[in-house]
Amino acid sequence: MNEVLTWFLGGVESIDPVFRTLFAGLAILLETSVLIGLVIPGDTVVLVAATGIGSNTEFIALIVAVVIGALMGETIGYFLGSTFGPAIQHSKLGKLLGHKNWVAAEKFLDHRGGWAVFVSRFLPVLHSLVPLTSGIIGMRYWRFIAWTAPACIIWSTLYVTVGHTVALSYSALSESLKFAGYIVVGVILFFIAIMTIVKKALHKYAHGARDDD
Repeated sequence: MNEVLTWFLGGVESIDPVFRTLFAGLAILLETSVLIGLVIPGDTVVLVAATGIGSNTEFIALIVAVVIGALMGETIGYFLGSTFGPAIQHSKLGKLLGHKNWVAAEKFLDHRGGWAVFVSRFLPVLHSLVPLTSGIIGMRYWRFIAWTAPACIIWSTLYVTVGHTVALSYSALSESLKFAGYIVVGVILFFIAIMTIVKKALHKYAHGARDDD
């Protein structure tokens, strides 16, 4: 296990930090603007990119890049929704997502307002649909961005910190423990489990909003 993780982390670290940082920011931008996040989860991209951080400057740069990418992506998604909303919903991709998901996003926003925008950043599917839907239903842009900005900052900081911390922990442990790789994998699985529980709780919150009709 140590050999595999050493090879993987070394590969990520060998990538030019500027390219790695810009790629992570671009991936997050595409995630919420053109629904790429439904195919390639943004949290995975950020976690992997964070494992290659080699300095405090790179750490801060990655957080800034991801936050900017998220805000730009959600802004693009918002204006795409306000301009081409129905066309997107009736496109092949829109139909593939399913009518019920579009309805769920709209009801969530109708019932929770700005708080729905904040929460959606941490939810699968909805985090890609809510920016578009916010534009479709005519939510004011400044209200939308005021709610999504803090969510993007919290989300980005959390994932970059976790990815970087895991890589540092492995580097320290691998020098003295042969089973360090298993410990690191266990930590990652624990984090995924915690995030799954949180996401399920937020889904119930969103589901409650939909059932209030």
